[in-house]
Amino acid sequence: MKEKSLMQELIGEVFGTFILILLGDGVVANVGLAPRLAAGGYNWNTITIGWAFAVIIAVYVTGGVSGAHLNPAVTLTMAIKRGFSWGKVLPFIVAQVIGAFLGALAVYLCYRDGLVAAGTPNVWTTGPGSVFGQTFWGAGSAANAGAYSLVTAVVTEIFGTAVLIWGILASGDNKNMGLMHNMGPFLVGGTVLAVGLSLGGPSGYSLNPARDFGPRLLGTLVGTQGLWDPEFYWLLAPVIGPFIGGPIGAFCYDWFVSAALKD
Repeated sequence: MKEKSLMQELIGEVFGTFILILLGDGVVANVGLAPRLAAGGYNWNTITIGWAFAVIIAVYVTGGVSGAHLNPAVTLTMAIKRGFSWGKVLPFIVAQVIGAFLGALAVYLCYRDGLVAAGTPNVWTTGPGSVFGQTFWGAGSAANAGAYSLVTAVVTEIFGTAVLIWGILASGDNKNMGLMHNMGPFLVGGTVLAVGLSLGGPSGYSLNPARDFGPRLLGTLVGTQGLWDPEFYWLLAPVIGPFIGGPIGAFCYDWFVSAALKD
């Protein structure tokens, strides 16, 4: 097999993360704005399923090019525990943020009419001010949407990202149950679905610093307000949390699973 250049891998990461955000933030915009269904059409299950398939499609499309990290927390984890080149870590992360920004731009172009009519709400990121909080809880009950503390949100992101890493490592572990017929992306997407359904409430399950930061930049440029809260939620929960949870997940997988699978 021809060895791929770093540039080809970076393009794969840009393209894969673009797909991830196009479909992931796309489902948030579609259901959150709900022009045909009104506010009652908001459905958390639809969001989680949409994000799961966004992951599946993005990984299938670009996995053979770059390994489809599509997530700085995954890239860091693979460097710490799976021998990924440290020299590629920063370029991969930059590529992922660029892809996430471009994916959010595509969502804006697709949903511009609805977004402008609604005052350009936050369909881009997790956390305070997101369209989930505004639509699901109702405009008059923002306190309910903020009932979880910042500490709880960070802890949940750590646990959620650890679970994501477990699914990723298991999907490629031939010493484990051995997924057949290239079904690994479905396990990864299913893991994202499970995290969203089971752990998504306190923080909105970013699990991915690029997924949150790139669209946050785009949202700022198109006029979405409140994206950079003074309590630094935007940094601590969706960025620092996954960077902590990813390596913890890998260490746990190796301690509790890999150690029992050695020849």
